[in-house]
Amino acid sequence: MPDGEGPQLRVPTHVAIIMDGNGRWARQRGLPRTQGHRAGAKSVRAVVEQGLRSNVRMLTLFAFSSENWRRPRAEVNTLLELFMSTLRAEVNRLVEHDVQLRFIGDLAAFSNKLQSQIAKAEEATRDGQTLLLQIAANYGGRWDITQSVRALAHEVSEGRLQPDAIDEAAIAARLSTAGLPEPDLFIRTGGEKRISNFLLWQSAYTELYFSDLMWPEFDADAFVAALRDFGRRQRRFGLTSEQVTELAEAYGG
Repeated sequence: MPDGEGPQLRVPTHVAIIMDGNGRWARQRGLPRTQGHRAGAKSVRAVVEQGLRSNVRMLTLFAFSSENWRRPRAEVNTLLELFMSTLRAEVNRLVEHDVQLRFIGDLAAFSNKLQSQIAKAEEATRDGQTLLLQIAANYGGRWDITQSVRALAHEVSEGRLQPDAIDEAAIAARLSTAGLPEPDLFIRTGGEKRISNFLLWQSAYTELYFSDLMWPEFDADAFVAALRDFGRRQRRFGLTSEQVTELAEAYGG
C-alpha cells in the first residue's frame, strides 16, 4: 500500500475512467494531438499499477468511443495503431501481474488484424485473478443498452421469453458487462463534467469524480487522491444516512 494511503481507506471494487484531455495536453505544449495519445498510454500503465497496489479489483477504461470515428482520419489511425502496439507491448506484463484483460464494445468495426490481436491478448491473460482490466473500445452506453434490448426482442420473437419477464435484471444480463459488478467510482479527467455515453446503465448509482488534470498528467498520486475522495463518501442507494449507519453498525462496517 502506498505511503500515506492509510489502512482505513475504503477501496472501490470497480473503477471506470474516461481518459480525457490527451489532445488538449498536446496542444498546450505545441505538439500534435497524436503525441498526447502516446503520452496518455503512460498514464494507463500508472493507473493499472496503482490499482493493483490499492487492491482495486476491476478497472474499466474508455479507450475508444463509438463517436471517436468522427475525428480526423489521421488521429483515428494513430489511436488504432497505438492500440495495437500497446497490446503487443503490455500483454506479458499483464500476465506477470495476474491481470485479466477483457474488451467490450462493437469490435466487429475494427480490422481483422486488430480483432485477432484483441482475441490473442484476452486468451493470454484469461487466468488473471488479481485485477480485471476492461477496455471499452468502439463502445457507447446507448449502443450497449440497444444491443441488450435487441437480444431480448429476438428471444421474445422466438418464443423463448415472455414480455412480462423483461425487467431490469433481464436487461442487465444482456449488457456487455453482464455478471460483473457495476462501477463504484467513475473518474473523468480533463476538466469536463459529463459522462459522455459511457456505461450509462451501469453507472446509475456510481460515485462521480472529475479531475482538472489532463489524462497524461493523471499519475498514481492523482489516482490515490480519487480513491481517498471515494473513501470519504457515504453511499446511500436511496436510504437515509441514519439507515446506512445502522446497517453498517449491524454488520460491523
